[in-house]
Amino acid sequence: MATTDRQATTLALAHALSAAERGLAVIPLSRTKLPALRSPHRDDPAPAPCHGECGRPGHGVYDASTDPARIRELFAAAPWATGYGIACGLPPHHLIGVDLDTKSETDSSAALRELALRHLFTIPPTVVVLTPSGGRHLWLSGPPDVVVPNSAGRLAPGIDIRGAGGYLVGPGSRTRHGAYAAAPGTAHLAPAACPPSLLRLLLPPPRPHRPAAAHATTDAHGRGLVQFVLAAHEGQRNTRLFWAACRAYEDGIGAALVDALVEAALDTGLTEREARATIASAARMTGHRP
Repeated sequence: MATTDRQATTLALAHALSAAERGLAVIPLSRTKLPALRSPHRDDPAPAPCHGECGRPGHGVYDASTDPARIRELFAAAPWATGYGIACGLPPHHLIGVDLDTKSETDSSAALRELALRHLFTIPPTVVVLTPSGGRHLWLSGPPDVVVPNSAGRLAPGIDIRGAGGYLVGPGSRTRHGAYAAAPGTAHLAPAACPPSLLRLLLPPPRPHRPAAAHATTDAHGRGLVQFVLAAHEGQRNTRLFWAACRAYEDGIGAALVDALVEAALDTGLTEREARATIASAARMTGHRP
């Protein structure tokens, strides 16, 4: 490993330990911004969803910890890591990340200001992380009894949300595109409480009522398929998504699970176009109309 990589890993570990002292659970990331540790189930022919119950590292955000000894173990197992991810949705902060992207043609900052004016909320002073592409991550704290889902562009074009099951690249991380850094004057702040009006916009609309037994069965199976996709690492993302979509269509919940599978695929690094194309292929393969 080059000296610069060793230095980046040492620096990332130091920043990760500092974040953990603030109550933020962390995992090591590679230069691609993906979890540095590969899934221990990657060679299983039909792996069952696992969130770390097997006791081995490599479960993405489910490895996240605030325990210094555990964090050092994770980084020791991934000496190529040059950054760290901060898990969202966990106590004590129940972190919500508002990702203002610069890659789309839309001005995401202007879109957020327009939403704030329309729904009568203001973003309080909080941690702001500057990304290598010129974007910004706003850190907000959610209530402990509310689960905010991940989404991409649902709030407004160019605005992605990182919630439960997602993570944010921590300041001090280095990626292939550059470094992440806290905006001046914000590093010492705690994540500010998410304004109630904004929080309502981040939550999914209520689902239509279904018979209780069918609802429970579908939800449990659907969550398992979504978590199966979320556990994918680079090189297996399309395969896992295709397999999960096939199972969903075969079990009669494919159409209802499309949006959740797309969001899970986006969280692993696929584009929306790639995700929807893969799901459409699964629908056709199982004899359904996409």
